[in-house]
Amino acid sequence: MHITHLLTADRIVCQQELASKKRVLEALAGLLAASIPSLPEVDIFDSLLNRERLGSTGLGTGVAIPHGRMTGIDAPVGAIITLKNGVDYDAVDHQPVDLLFALVVPEASTDEHLQILAALARMFSDRKLCENLRASQDAEQLLRALDGWELHRATA
Repeated sequence: MHITHLLTADRIVCQQELASKKRVLEALAGLLAASIPSLPEVDIFDSLLNRERLGSTGLGTGVAIPHGRMTGIDAPVGAIITLKNGVDYDAVDHQPVDLLFALVVPEASTDEHLQILAALARMFSDRKLCENLRASQDAEQLLRALDGWELHRATA
C-alpha cells in the first residue's frame, strides 16, 4: 500500500494554526469534502467525530489518524494536516498532537481499511519521517518526504 496514492497536494496543509481537536477534525473534513463532491463536509466530520467517540485515534508521539467508513465513496481518500502547535487530542501518551492523517474508506472496505491503518502506523513509527513531515512548509515538500520514505522502504 502506497500512502501517497491516497493523497493529492490539495488535501495537504502544512503548519496550520488550529486550537482544538474539533477544529482540526473540521479542517480535515473540509479537505476531504473538497475531493469528494458526493459527500457533504458535515457527514465526513460526523464520521470522524463518531470514530473519536469510540476512543481517541491519537497514537502518541504527536500523531493521530482520524478515520471513518462512509457510504457514497468507492475508494479510500486521505488528507494530512501538520500543526504549528500541537492540540490536546486525548492521545494515548497524553501529549499534544501536531501531525494528523485523516482517512475515509468505503463502508464495505473492512480489510483494506485495516491494511491502510497498519501501513500508516508503520509509517508514523519512523521518527525521521515524522520530523521531515513536521518540517515541511508546503504540500509538495511533504509529498516528497513521503515519496522518499516509500521508495526507501520498497528497496530495503
